[in-house]
Amino acid sequence: MEDYIQISKLNDFLFCPKSIYLHELYGQYEEKTYHETAQVVGKIAHESIDNKTYSTEKKYLQSLDVYSEKYNLCGKIDIYDSQSKSLIERKYKIKEIYPGHKYQLYAQYFCLLEAGFEVDNLYIHSLSDNKRYKIDLPNESETAKFEELLLQINNFDIACDDKTEPNLNKCQKCIYRHLCDSYIIKKTTNDVIPT
Repeated sequence: MEDYIQISKLNDFLFCPKSIYLHELYGQYEEKTYHETAQVVGKIAHESIDNKTYSTEKKYLQSLDVYSEKYNLCGKIDIYDSQSKSLIERKYKIKEIYPGHKYQLYAQYFCLLEAGFEVDNLYIHSLSDNKRYKIDLPNESETAKFEELLLQINNFDIACDDKTEPNLNKCQKCIYRHLCDSYIIKKTTNDVIPT
């Protein structure tokens, strides 16, 4: 069976490549044993999508499984509005749109296109403040950056990783920090960690 890249892992990889591999170590445990408040709140906020109870209107496709043979991706979309041809990714709280957010949405977009859907609009919706952010459809340059990210993910080898520099701001927020040798070493030696 082909190993697909999970769409949800794109943002994680950009946050820290090691987090994807550390996540696998927790794979056998219940999420509640390692999820922190932010993850619990996000999961609760996402339940209406996961349970397909966001809306009963037929124009909304909710929690639809998607994949791309071209990009070797699989995952789920949050909402596709067939009337406005809009793909909507919901997050609990958005303070800033990061590249990982966009690439996750692009991955869903490419999967839908490959499945024959028309997509004219991309949005990221912040649930906590009910704000919606329009994301431009990927142009040639953004598509090239997206493809480069997929290449990096496919070629990443944690055993040979000497490029990932710990970032204290990110590491302190990472739920996998207790398993991460880079974070533990930097924290215990009190080295200055570049931001």
